[in-house]
Amino acid sequence: MEKKNQSGVIRAVCISMKRGTEKTPIKEGKLVADFGIEQDAHGGNWHRQVSLLSYDRIKAFNEKGAEVSDGAFGENLVVEGIDFSALAVGTRLSAGEGLLEITQIGKECHNHCKIYQRMGECIMPTQGVFAKVIRSGMVRPGDRMEVYGPDPQRPFTAAVIVLSDKGAAGERKDESGPAAAEMLKASGYEVVETILLPDEPEMLKEQLIRLADSRQVDLVVTSGGTGFSLRDQTPEATLAVAHRNVPGIGEYIRLRSMEITPRAMLGRGVSVIRGKTLIVNLPGSPRAVKESLGFILDSLDHGLKILRGDEGNCGEAPRKSEGRQGEP
Repeated sequence: MEKKNQSGVIRAVCISMKRGTEKTPIKEGKLVADFGIEQDAHGGNWHRQVSLLSYDRIKAFNEKGAEVSDGAFGENLVVEGIDFSALAVGTRLSAGEGLLEITQIGKECHNHCKIYQRMGECIMPTQGVFAKVIRSGMVRPGDRMEVYGPDPQRPFTAAVIVLSDKGAAGERKDESGPAAAEMLKASGYEVVETILLPDEPEMLKEQLIRLADSRQVDLVVTSGGTGFSLRDQTPEATLAVAHRNVPGIGEYIRLRSMEITPRAMLGRGVSVIRGKTLIVNLPGSPRAVKESLGFILDSLDHGLKILRGDEGNCGEAPRKSEGRQGEP
């Protein structure tokens, strides 16, 4: 692992026996791979096994009169000298004898905690990060924490969102989501979430923003909501959260799909970039999902590597022929 020029000191190790309660400091904790901190209620087989918060951020917050103690925000590790909110998902952190990997930046806050109700703000949703345990080991106050770059060999991460009123209502079994997830996994992606939503654009926008900004997944594919029905608003919701447009992917899916059926010209799916996340709209049927992903998966690898910063620009990509010069 390549070490970055950032390190800190662990000031507190905290756990709670029950979810939804403040954590309390302990003398030492055991980081357990693929679980979290031993005996902590938030441990388990999921991506938010350990929560971290900067001591410096807590200190600044207390200077406003908050008077919060270690663990009050629900954080497991309080660390001095590291700005966690500036790190990227995939960053690795040594913590005592253990090793962590950041999986999420910030946290959506649906029910305001007591701190927010008293102060009018809470720093955990914007300054806290979450991690999974890669290597087990003891962690104690006073231990150093070192920041390392992401594993360059880590797989691309992906999320699948299906838009279906009937599917979300339990009136129809969703087959599009599993079909997309299966193809992505077969291509080497780590599928971190599959979500089934009604055709509600605001709900879709909220999930796209969360997956791109907090979870920082490499690829999000949506299925459904790209037709002519008044409820079909997936492209509009996708464009609303976009930072940059990627028209070629949607155009190519339509072009290849029209070799199968001329009705493919009616598809309105778009593709965009938000941050370092590529979002691609796919049609709603399982068959069309498989066909569409089959058209594009081989070529997405190069683009996703560029978004990660692991590869040169598209103009340096190999060509199938040495004919007309132009965009690849």
